[in-house]
Amino acid sequence: MIDLRQLRDDPDAFRASQQARGADPAVVDVLLSADSDRRAAVVRADELRTEQKAFGRTVGKASKEERPALLERGKELAAEVKAAEAVESEANAALTAAHKSIPNLVEDGAPAGGEQDFVVRELVGTPREFDFTPKDHLELGEGLKAIDTDRGAKVSGARFYFLRGVGARLQFAMLNLAISKAVANGFVPMIPPVLVKPESMDGTGFLGEHNDEVYRLEADDLYLVGTSEVPLAAYHSDEILDLSDGPVRYAGWSSCFRREAGSYGKDTRGILRVHQFDKVEMFSYTTPERAHDEHLALLGFEREMLDAIEVPYRIIDVAAGDLGTSAARKYDCEAWVPSQQTYRELTSTSNCTTFQARRLSVRYRDADGKPQVAATLNGTLATTRWLVAILENHQLPDGSVRVPEALRPGLGGLEVLEPA
Repeated sequence: MIDLRQLRDDPDAFRASQQARGADPAVVDVLLSADSDRRAAVVRADELRTEQKAFGRTVGKASKEERPALLERGKELAAEVKAAEAVESEANAALTAAHKSIPNLVEDGAPAGGEQDFVVRELVGTPREFDFTPKDHLELGEGLKAIDTDRGAKVSGARFYFLRGVGARLQFAMLNLAISKAVANGFVPMIPPVLVKPESMDGTGFLGEHNDEVYRLEADDLYLVGTSEVPLAAYHSDEILDLSDGPVRYAGWSSCFRREAGSYGKDTRGILRVHQFDKVEMFSYTTPERAHDEHLALLGFEREMLDAIEVPYRIIDVAAGDLGTSAARKYDCEAWVPSQQTYRELTSTSNCTTFQARRLSVRYRDADGKPQVAATLNGTLATTRWLVAILENHQLPDGSVRVPEALRPGLGGLEVLEPA
C-alpha cells in the first residue's frame, strides 16, 4: 500500500498517478477523508479513556453520599467509551479499505495511457526472413513429439498440455541456464511453496482486481500462486533485513497457475496462454533509493537470457494504465513470433517500490539504525512461454529446430532437434 505520509504531503502527485492509470482520482480524497476521520476517532476515544481512568480514581475517593451519582456517571462514561471505540474500529476499517483501494504511485517518466500506449525503448535483433512458410510452435512441437495439447486437454481440460521428450528437456535446459545466470549475479536459488495463505497473496497485491485470475482452495483457505514473486515477497514478512551490503536477491523456480479469466477465445492454440507453466522469477529487496537502479539491473539480466536464446526482441516501457496494482514502473521484453508476425511478451520486470513491503512489514535499518520500509522488485528470467519463441525462430524447412548454443549443454550437446 502507499505511504500515507507521502499522500498527506503531496496528494496531487497521487491524483496525477491515478489519472495516468486511467483510474478515478477521487479515491485520493476518499482516503484523505478516511485518514482524517480515523485520526479524529482515535483522539476522541483516547480522550474518553483518559477521562474514564481519571474518573475511576474520583469514585474511589468519594463519600458514601456522593457515590451513587458518581457511579451513574461512570456508567454513562463507560457507554461513551464503548461507543467511541466502535467508531474508532469502524474508522480503522474504512481507512484500511480506502488505503488498499489505491494502487502504487506511478514512477515519473512512465508513459500515461492504457495497454496500447506503451513506448518501445529498444529493438534488439532483426526478425528472420524465411525462404519457406514457417510453422507455428504447436505444429513444430507436435512434429518433434515435444508438446501434446490433445492429451493435456483430455487429462485436465482446455489450456493444459504435456511437455514430453525433447520438449521437457528443452525446458529443463532453459530453466537451468536461467538459474545458473541468476547465481552468477548474486541471486540465491529457491524452490518456494506454490500454495500460500491469503495474507501472502493480498500482501503482494494479487487479490482485489486480480482475484479472478487466482486459483483458491476453499477447503484449506490457500491460494495457488501465479508467480513465485508471491512466496518470495512474503518470505521476509515481519522481518528487518540487512541491506547495508546491497540488495538481497532470490531466484525462485516454481510451477505457476493462472485461471486466465476473461481470456476466452484468446491464444487458444498451443502454449502461449495456459493455466499452468514453470518459471524462474527474480526477486529483490533493496532500499527505496536503490530501487530504480536495481530495476534496470533486473532488466539487464533478462536481456542476457534473451540474448542467450538468440531471438529478436523489443523492450517496451509499459503504460501506467497497464501496470499492476503493486507496480510503479514496468518493462516488458517481447520476442518476435514468426507465425503471428508480431512481438509477444516473454519477460516482465516491475519496480514495486515500498508498496508490497509496507503491506508485508518488510523493513531494513537506515544509517542511523532506524527501521524503514524496504523496496521490492521482480522480473522473469525464463518461463515455459519461451519455448514458443525458441521453436519458431530457430526452425528449419524440414520441421527440425536448431538449438541455441547456450542451451546445448543442457541437451547433452544436441545441436538440432529432429522430427520424431
